[in-house]
Amino acid sequence: MSPTPPCVLAVAGSDSAGGAGIQADLKTMLALGVHGMSVVCAVTAQNSVGVQGYWEVPPDVVRAQLASVLGDIGVHAVKTGMLASAAIVEVVSSMLAGVPAPVVVDPVAVSKHGDSLLSAGTLEAVKAHLLPLATVLTPNLLEAELLTGSRITDEAGMRRAAEVLSSLGPRWILVKGGHLPGNPVDLLFDGSEVTRFPGQRIASRHTHGTGCTLASAVASFLALGMAVPAAVEAAKDYVTGAIGAGFPLGAGIGPVDHAWRIRQPVSG
Repeated sequence: MSPTPPCVLAVAGSDSAGGAGIQADLKTMLALGVHGMSVVCAVTAQNSVGVQGYWEVPPDVVRAQLASVLGDIGVHAVKTGMLASAAIVEVVSSMLAGVPAPVVVDPVAVSKHGDSLLSAGTLEAVKAHLLPLATVLTPNLLEAELLTGSRITDEAGMRRAAEVLSSLGPRWILVKGGHLPGNPVDLLFDGSEVTRFPGQRIASRHTHGTGCTLASAVASFLALGMAVPAAVEAAKDYVTGAIGAGFPLGAGIGPVDHAWRIRQPVSG
């Protein structure tokens, strides 16, 4: 038998198109050499052109999934994504409060196409209950604006947002600057110092799932024993390659390629 790899738990929503959500989480974890597990909090009907609907999983079902995995297998890291409702946030937070493994929180609020993925009151519950448990919080600019109530238009605004978010409890905040013009810069803040992660903008529209993929990659590298800054750097390298290898799917925005490091050309 092979030794058991580190185990990483994704607590998120399902993406029927396979590019984001639980599907992206598990693909990322497989590609990076950890064992991915899942707690499904919502089911979406979505494709390359948008989200046609989503349905919350009952909180008791979310609780049962968490109890099943945590009670028997345990985790080396946790990644949370789309939690859909305040009730689900409260269940997830209560179940993770006693878990010693690092928790990476991707505060998913809006899809790549601009569709809301949260019911009323969910962001407030995230701020009150989940952020204090976060080892790393990974908001994009829109999510950082929603959580802080402040507009972000430049790198200085990203720094101010990170400071506000730090006061809510996360140990590290990674504010992703990809929505600003020019080459992207992400900022990692530990409560006192900022580490810049500059990058080159890749000319591709096929970027569905980048946020889920990055958060899952950070969680995977933490489970493999890396410190947070090294895990973030390795995760960004992986995601950059996945964006560069993104492919068309359907009529709209295609996904990043989670298997870019391992995919072999298909011979005729």
